[in-house]
Parts: sequence; C-alpha cells; structure tokens
Amino acid sequence: MDYDRALYYTHRSEWDNLIVLMVRTKDHMLSKRIERFLHAYYFSRDYSLIERQLYSLLRYLEHAVSVTEEESIFENSPLVPI
Repeated sequence: MDYDRALYYTHRSEWDNLIVLMVRTKDHMLSKRIERFLHAYYFSRDYSLIERQLYSLLRYLEHAVSVTEEESIFENSPLVPI
C-alpha cells in the first residue's frame, strides 16, 4: 500500500504527503529513497541529481511492487504435492 501511495504522491507532486509517508512507512529503504529525492528536490540546483534521485525512487517502487505481487501469488496458490 505504501508503494502505491508513494507513486501517487510523486506523480501528483504532493511533497507534504510524501514526507508523511516517509516518516510512517516501515520500509526503511523506501523511507531513505524518499528522503534522498526530497533533499535533492529542495536543496540541489543540479537538475541531473534531482532526476537521478527521482529515477532511483521510481525504480525501487517498481521493484518493491513486483516482489510484493510475486509473494501474494505464492501465498494464494494451492500447494501441489510433487
């Protein structure tokens, strides 16, 4: 759920909500990626750094969602004896 929210807030440029999510999430990697992106966004004048941090956050979100989907598939599949 946090990954969907992070993607939504990033897409909508809702930085205040992204900060709240950064503090509340239990995923430390997600929190760190959000922190790095927002720090670059607010304090860096180098657009390439901001872009790199944004893409890093988005790549992590994509990875986390795919891993979460795989886990839910395995949890919901019936056990088949070999």
